[in-house]
Amino acid sequence: MDLKQRIQDMAATLHPEVVGWRRHLHSHPELSFEERETAAYVQAQLEALGLEVQTGIGGHGLVALLRGTAGPSDRVLALRADMDALPITEANEVPYCSQNPGVMHACGHDAHTASLLGTVRILSDLRDQFAGTVKFLFQPAEERLPGGASLMIQDGALQAPEVEAILGQHVQPYLDAGKIGVRSGMYMASADEIHLRVIGKGGHAAHPAHFIDPVMITAQMLVSLQQVISRSDPRIPAILSFGRVEALGATNIIPEEVKVAGTLRCLDETKRHAALEQIRRIVHQVAEMYGGRAELDLKLGYPVLHNDEALTARSRARIADYVGEENVVDLDIWMAAEDFAWYTQEIPGCFYRLGTRNEARGIIHGLHTPRFDIDEDALALSTGLMAWLAIQELQGA
Repeated sequence: MDLKQRIQDMAATLHPEVVGWRRHLHSHPELSFEERETAAYVQAQLEALGLEVQTGIGGHGLVALLRGTAGPSDRVLALRADMDALPITEANEVPYCSQNPGVMHACGHDAHTASLLGTVRILSDLRDQFAGTVKFLFQPAEERLPGGASLMIQDGALQAPEVEAILGQHVQPYLDAGKIGVRSGMYMASADEIHLRVIGKGGHAAHPAHFIDPVMITAQMLVSLQQVISRSDPRIPAILSFGRVEALGATNIIPEEVKVAGTLRCLDETKRHAALEQIRRIVHQVAEMYGGRAELDLKLGYPVLHNDEALTARSRARIADYVGEENVVDLDIWMAAEDFAWYTQEIPGCFYRLGTRNEARGIIHGLHTPRFDIDEDALALSTGLMAWLAIQELQGA
């Protein structure tokens, strides 16, 4: 029996246990930076396999090492799964529904964690088939700034031994179960938050000459800010959107201030930082021009997620070998953000998508929604595929 078939058979055999892990995690979700019980559960599974586990990495993160025995090698590959849930009340009526009110695994991190535990099991049983080291990163706090990935990096998760490349996967409810989505190069956007306070001098709306109208200043400011994107390089996608404008005046009251909140998303780090500087300049210039002032708070979020071209090309070919070319989907760019991007800023990375949709079973709801769920049949594919990619990458096959 060849190695690929062996891995596929192992994943099929392990599938009920992986489903059980996923359902346990789904029933007991924990928010970002609060994943204590989740981390303890994962640690117990890892230690049952005899792995040494580092705890408290980047918060409640875990790092475990598995060394292949097929020969000497200094190569180190990391595999990552995130563990946190979202502040959403689950609307699904399933036996494994969340038992923590107001908290839900609505982004599939329970599936990511269970899948990686399955991959650990397979690779542990196949350690004689590869040389080198696999470093497993079970990461906290993907959903909240500054992102658990950045904190794990700060705590040395990519060092001792030094990681040369990293793979990660994420469920995708817009792809049918059995499909794998891949994109090389720029894939997911940076995401920065814009919090703005425009300050004027309020008063009776019948006497505008006596006051400084922050509503008018804000209107001019928002129009001017659109030039940050409309007059930039159109070959590099970027979005500047404002989703909240709060002016607590009335029909006959000019307010003292206006509060604005928005987001900047880019697919290039140079363009991103140039746009942020333009935003700073425009905000203060427009406010000063009309006699007001502005307080601007730019909260830097996750950077651009760039899939390394060489690693992704190798991975795509191996994915096609494992699932069949007809089941590989070439993805478009996505303007959402992911803190896996922090890893790709440090080392070559490949972040791919696992199809989890099944219309016949009514599994059609999007990420971050109260009715999100996955076709659990996809967990056999996710578990075996990552093991296959890891061995192939370490072998250089």
